[in-house]
Amino acid sequence: MSIHNIYQTPHVTTASVGPLHLLEKQLLNKEKEIEDWFSAQWKLSPAPVYGSVDLRNSGFKLAPIDMNLFPGGFNNLSKEFLPLSVEAAKLAITQQLPSAKKILLIPENHTRNLYYWDNIKTLLDILNHAGFTVRLGSLLTEQSTISLTSGETITLEPIQRTDNKMNVAGFEPDLILLNNDLSAGIPAILQNLQQPLVPPAELGWSQRLKSDHFQYYADVSETFAKLIDIDPWFIAPLFMHCGEIDFMQRDGEDCLTQHTAQLLQDIQKKYDEYQISCKPFVIVKADAGTYGMAVMTVRDVEEIRSLNRKERTRMSKSKSGQPVHRVIVQEGVYTFETWSVTDAVAEPVVYLWGQRVVGGFYRVHKDRGIDENLNAPGMHFEPLAFAKTCHQPNKHASSEDCQNRFYAYGVIARLSMLAAAREIVEQRQS
Repeated sequence: MSIHNIYQTPHVTTASVGPLHLLEKQLLNKEKEIEDWFSAQWKLSPAPVYGSVDLRNSGFKLAPIDMNLFPGGFNNLSKEFLPLSVEAAKLAITQQLPSAKKILLIPENHTRNLYYWDNIKTLLDILNHAGFTVRLGSLLTEQSTISLTSGETITLEPIQRTDNKMNVAGFEPDLILLNNDLSAGIPAILQNLQQPLVPPAELGWSQRLKSDHFQYYADVSETFAKLIDIDPWFIAPLFMHCGEIDFMQRDGEDCLTQHTAQLLQDIQKKYDEYQISCKPFVIVKADAGTYGMAVMTVRDVEEIRSLNRKERTRMSKSKSGQPVHRVIVQEGVYTFETWSVTDAVAEPVVYLWGQRVVGGFYRVHKDRGIDENLNAPGMHFEPLAFAKTCHQPNKHASSEDCQNRFYAYGVIARLSMLAAAREIVEQRQS
């Protein structure tokens, strides 16, 4: 079955557990207040140029579990709705630099994942259609040509620097767009540039922490919850973090077990308050990084004490072999959404250019459970279309209507984007 034939009604089912429908109804009832509030907030904290937000929908809770400021995966968006990205990208970039005409796009240094390069090709297409002249710059020293799954090719040119400006083969950009999360650190060639660099290199994973982001998100969600009169717990995961840990040497284990025990207890209290019969769990993951690495589900503190050597090794390193010294212990949010074609567990991932939601996809994994990390080998993606779904909810339809469900997704994703915007404002002020 082609996803393009069903994009307006994705075949996803959601178990009706608890008060999520009340949350969605409240979002619809308060639409004007919500949109006015967002408009005011973006003036105070301009949105990052782009981002993606991983969500989980448990039927009683709808919350972000991760937020990426250097998103890959644009190739997984519905092709029919890429014009939304074109329009939104133009607005987002001109907000960063009104005079921008020429853009240098910097991808990851080296990856053999051809789907990532399909993502880069999609980004190039979006930016070109938005009216920008774009070149691909490599942090490596040699030019390279990459063959894509489509049979097309893209060329990466080595970056050169003259004084405080960068160029590739004489092409001097007005703005530099990072699609490299700088997990290994900020190279000297990207430091102290005269040209705008977005998102800021200082918010790459070598310096940014997930626990910091979720503290900003907690503050945002608390204010928002008061606006629409809900318990902020319905839209925000509880979390704690441990700042000194070595899984191989078992250093920091006391912090990890204590925080896990406390968080499981706190989650159980909320479950009791709302008469939710599910078993609490937490997700322990590296406090920085992407690609679903160094992540584990914990349902009981004894599972931490009994980790074997293979499990400790897996938790000790993240992307590019970077050692894990900090972890975030995050409330586990069940996903009760399944892709009905295969009955596989699914979770939505929402993409934004600036303050505008432009689409997303369901991350689907047939071999993972409802309380497990789906960002793992074996996953696949099913596009979502957001043409009328996030900005035009249908108040005459039920809260379960796809259009209204996607509006709810878009609201929560924008809250996470707003939290990231506040991160950037504070980083620039520091």
